[in-house]
Amino acid sequence: MKDIDRPLGQSRPRGGWRRRRLSPGGSGAWLAAALVMFGASGAIALRERPYRTPATIAAQPDARVPAAAPVAEAKPSPSVERPLGADGPSITRVDPDAPRSGGNVVVIRDPSAIGQNLRVAHLPDKALIEESPTGPLPIRAADGRRPFDVYARPWSGARGARVAIVIGGLGVSQTGTQRAIEKLPAEVTLGFASGGNSLGRWMQAARQKGHELVMQVPLEPFDYPNVDPGRNTLTVDGGTEENLKNLRWALSRTTNYTGVMNYMGARFTADAAAMAPVMDELGRRGLLYV
Repeated sequence: MKDIDRPLGQSRPRGGWRRRRLSPGGSGAWLAAALVMFGASGAIALRERPYRTPATIAAQPDARVPAAAPVAEAKPSPSVERPLGADGPSITRVDPDAPRSGGNVVVIRDPSAIGQNLRVAHLPDKALIEESPTGPLPIRAADGRRPFDVYARPWSGARGARVAIVIGGLGVSQTGTQRAIEKLPAEVTLGFASGGNSLGRWMQAARQKGHELVMQVPLEPFDYPNVDPGRNTLTVDGGTEENLKNLRWALSRTTNYTGVMNYMGARFTADAAAMAPVMDELGRRGLLYV
């Protein structure tokens, strides 16, 4: 072979290329050794377990559980309707006037069905008013309706997570109150400070724009009276009778609101004994607390 045809990295051996072949006697010796090893391993295996038979498995009788008797499906009453919502839970609508076979039936009415018409939302519902020396107080109606339900803004029908926005302190600044009522969307709740001015006029303007309202009651903050939330503040040391008197004064400042929100009051709200009579009074009158 010429040097130009030889693969790179290989050099020609000095003695030339040699071929090695096994002789017939050598290949026969390797074959005989393999047969001897195979025969020895087979003999050892048969000597340890000469007659291996598979273990028998006793057949068990077919013990089948008898089928349960079919249960008849309970059919809903004709007065019950179960529409399935695509994005939310199903709602069961029950006719409250239909007779009931069981005694443990609780009828939950849709609050939006008893809400105030937005065209007259600025007018107070006389059935929800209790006259007092300081002015009209909110009260539950004789038929069970609450200011919380009647004056609430109707549900928009939107599902999923929602955020409630309340803008407080209205009524203190006339310019700021007017701008908030005119500029903010109707979905924003407005809170009026009980010590504000012209609350009746601002209430009507806000309700005509579709806003839901809350009344802000002055509660005792820390470092009171250096930090003073205003007239007729409810205090921890004021006592139940005095605090309820001040609460009713604040509630009588206007009408058509759904509940109460604190105006300051970090110290007062931290005292459970002082808050308990206030919460009882609000619940009795059908008001929420934010």
